[in-house]
Amino acid sequence: MRDEQTMMELILGIAGRDERVRAAALNGSRSNPAAPKDIFQDYDVVYLVTEVQSFIQDPGWIDAFGERIISQCPELMTLVPPEANGRFVYLMLLADGNRIDLRLIPVEQAEAYLLEDKLTVVLLDKDNRLPELAMPSDEDYRVQPPTAELFADCCNEFWWVSTYVAKGLWRREILYAQDHLNAHVRPMLLKMLNWQAGIRTDFSVNTGKSSKYLQAYLPESDWEQLLDTYAGAHEEDVWEALFAMTELFRSTAKQVAEHMQYGYPEEDDRKVTAYLRRVSELPRDADQFTWE
Repeated sequence: MRDEQTMMELILGIAGRDERVRAAALNGSRSNPAAPKDIFQDYDVVYLVTEVQSFIQDPGWIDAFGERIISQCPELMTLVPPEANGRFVYLMLLADGNRIDLRLIPVEQAEAYLLEDKLTVVLLDKDNRLPELAMPSDEDYRVQPPTAELFADCCNEFWWVSTYVAKGLWRREILYAQDHLNAHVRPMLLKMLNWQAGIRTDFSVNTGKSSKYLQAYLPESDWEQLLDTYAGAHEEDVWEALFAMTELFRSTAKQVAEHMQYGYPEEDDRKVTAYLRRVSELPRDADQFTWE
């Protein structure tokens, strides 16, 4: 595996030899002094270029970075509609284990690009046109305190979609139940836990993509309870995960509400919890439903 110095020399060497590339910059975890360092950190690189189309027409130019295990060009894909902003992205997992996420950005967008991310570090400026930037900071990625409206919406979404999970489990629609548990209910729980982490650190931390650093900012008991919310494939596992989620959400949300001096929806909690318990006990051949 090529080391960081070798990779940076390669990235700058390619940029320096290509007249179309007028500047190069680095973003992401490698420019973030607060991010843990390891061998799987991406090289999030930007080339500011005179034009983009000639790069696209000659895809072999990226071979200079080395043999690839797999690559992706999102702007050429139909799975997710491209942003159509004049930029082009190459995602490359190289055979030596290094990964480069390379964005080509028209040089006329340089000013807008430099305002997008405070983790930007200029590596190369052939024309001396780019302004001097402040030291890289992850402040744009730090947990922000919730407004009263956002807190209330998070609580409502959590309790509302929890009922979908219960319905799916009663019907034995395990994929439906798992999808709502993980794609809708869990994000609200993680949002609340992130706010708790923000409170504990005076909102000075970045918990990372997918909350990957969250463990460092939670009480150990909360972390262990969060792990209990990850369900196996069986119906009973999902019920246990759902109820673990409701317990953790309740305790965390009440702490956040108390700190922020917001109201917690006690009645929603009480009624939905009773509903979930009732559905979990409801016979499969039931032809009517009462929740209290």
